[in-house]
Amino acid sequence: MTVQVTETRLRRSIAPAVAVGLGAGLLSGLFGVGGGILVVPALVLLLKFDQRLANGTSLGAVLPISISSLVTYWAHDNVDWHMALWLALGAIGGALIGTKLIHILPKKVLGYLFAAMLLITAVRLFIPLHADGRTALTVFSAIALVFIGLITGTLAGLLGIGGGVVMVPAMAVFFNEISVVAKGTSVAVIIPTSIIGTWRNWKSDNVDLRVAAIVGLSGIISAIGGGIIADHMSQDLSNILFASLVLVVAIKMVWDLQRNSEDVY
Repeated sequence: MTVQVTETRLRRSIAPAVAVGLGAGLLSGLFGVGGGILVVPALVLLLKFDQRLANGTSLGAVLPISISSLVTYWAHDNVDWHMALWLALGAIGGALIGTKLIHILPKKVLGYLFAAMLLITAVRLFIPLHADGRTALTVFSAIALVFIGLITGTLAGLLGIGGGVVMVPAMAVFFNEISVVAKGTSVAVIIPTSIIGTWRNWKSDNVDLRVAAIVGLSGIISAIGGGIIADHMSQDLSNILFASLVLVVAIKMVWDLQRNSEDVY
C-alpha cells in the first residue's frame, strides 16, 4: 500500500472520512479525547489503511478537532492551564518517543496494542469517577504530571490517539480534578502532542495529510457541539455510551486481526 491514496480512492474516501470526522469530533467534545480512538480503527476498517498509516493520519486529524473542542471548554472556563503546562512538557517528549517506536514494532503488533488500549479504555469508562476539584499543585505533583504526560505522549505517537483516555481519569483519580475540567485540560494538552507527532510522521511519510484534513475539518462543528453537551450531560450516562462503542470497535479489530493470516495491519 502506498503512503498517499490515489485520486480515485481519495474521492471514494471523502464520504466515509467526513462521517468519521463528525463522529470523532463529537467524541472529542463529549469526553475530552482527541478522537483517535475512533479515527484509527475507522481508517483501518473502512478505508483499509495499514496500521502505521492509520495511526499517523489519525494524529493529524486530531489537531483541528482538539482545537475546536478546546474553544468550547475554555469558553466555559473548564481548562486548568497550570496542569496543562506540566502535562504538555511530558507529552511532547513522549510523542517523539512514540513516533520512533511506530517504525520498530510490526504492524500487527500495533493493531493488537491499539485493540488492548480500546479494551482498557472501555473498562475504565464503566467505572464511575467522581471528584470535587483539585488540590494545590506541589513539586511532587508537577513531576507526576510530567510523567503522566510522558506516557500520554508516547501512546499518542505510537497509536495515533490523543491520550485523553489516560489523562482524564488520571487527573480525576490522582489530582481530584472535576471531570469536565479534566476533559478540557486534556484537550489542551492533546494539541501540542498532535503537532509534534504529525510533524514526525510526515517526515517519515507515515501520514496522509489529505485524509487527515478531511477527517479533522469535518469534526470541528461536532466537537463544539459535543463540548456543549458535555457541560450538561450526566457523566455516568456519557461514559456508559462511549464505553459501549469502544468495546464494540475493540472486539471488531481483534476479530479481524485473528481472521487475517496476512500482516495487513
